[in-house]
Amino acid sequence: MSIMKKMLVAFAAAAVMVAGAAAQNAQINGAGATFPNVIYSKWFDEYTKVNPSVRINYQSVGSGAGIRQVTAQTVFFGATDGPMTDEQLQAAPGKLLHFPTVLGAVVPVYNIPNVNAELKFSGQALADIFLGKITKWNDPAITKLNPGVNLPATDITVAHRSDGSGTTYIFTDFLAKVSPEWKTKVGVGQAPNWPSGIGGKGNEGVAGLVTQTPGSIGYVELIYALQNKISLGAVQNMGGEFVKGSVESVTLAAASAAGKMPPDFRVSITNAPGKGVYPISSFTWLLLYENAKDKAQAKAMVEFVKWALTDGQKFAAPLGYAPLPDEVVKLEMAALAKVKTS
Repeated sequence: MSIMKKMLVAFAAAAVMVAGAAAQNAQINGAGATFPNVIYSKWFDEYTKVNPSVRINYQSVGSGAGIRQVTAQTVFFGATDGPMTDEQLQAAPGKLLHFPTVLGAVVPVYNIPNVNAELKFSGQALADIFLGKITKWNDPAITKLNPGVNLPATDITVAHRSDGSGTTYIFTDFLAKVSPEWKTKVGVGQAPNWPSGIGGKGNEGVAGLVTQTPGSIGYVELIYALQNKISLGAVQNMGGEFVKGSVESVTLAAASAAGKMPPDFRVSITNAPGKGVYPISSFTWLLLYENAKDKAQAKAMVEFVKWALTDGQKFAAPLGYAPLPDEVVKLEMAALAKVKTS
């Protein structure tokens, strides 16, 4: 064989190897909730060490945008903190499945100059603040819950999400359960018609507004309060206890779902019963098509989700999230078989 022929054969073999490697490498795009962005970023980074051929790119754009993008199929998977509605599911071009990944807490955060105390809030007080009915920090509804705390007579500035948000869904889901007026006037949703306040995009945006605005109150996922060192309040649960958001108190809320998980995993655990339960807790979900066109990506995502539900759970608690109950993981592992990978 001539040198030229040998070179051509070697080149052809190399080209086949490159093509094979390209076929095996998966670049998967997703978008959605900011609530789990911290742990998702950690997971996607760690998973490349487990399977270097899979790269997952995630845009933290809010649950509403995630649902829109996965419905439009501009991304392979979506992420949301509020389960899709029946109407949203029917609008999708194929059957979308919900897979809970971790749990988290939505916490009230505030910035009151010269007040370092950990404030207590009832659900009713939070509803009235966000309805615009309580407008001063020294309102009797707040001072009564916080004896001994010298609250100022300054105005309250409400900070809420400006984008369609699963964090908002969780917060309004809780408020609607504890305040009939909230349920009637505002209701539950990812982008409600806010009675008052200023809007920020993403959990990051609300955290930034509260940090920069004296006299403000907002709501964010727990990790954003911890990372930004913002004061966060305890919230009264169904049993009358004032509980702070934490891995432990969210885990107790998750226990309320044990044995009651619906087959499609769309469940609310806000205002759950039980001692020590944090009342504004929720699962967060990945959204995958049951029968996606790209079976290679589907297979890669199924393998990733299996890893996230098992080995990946150890990263939850250090980042302020609660790991999934074992019973839920077992149900999900069985449900993953519905995703067509060939």
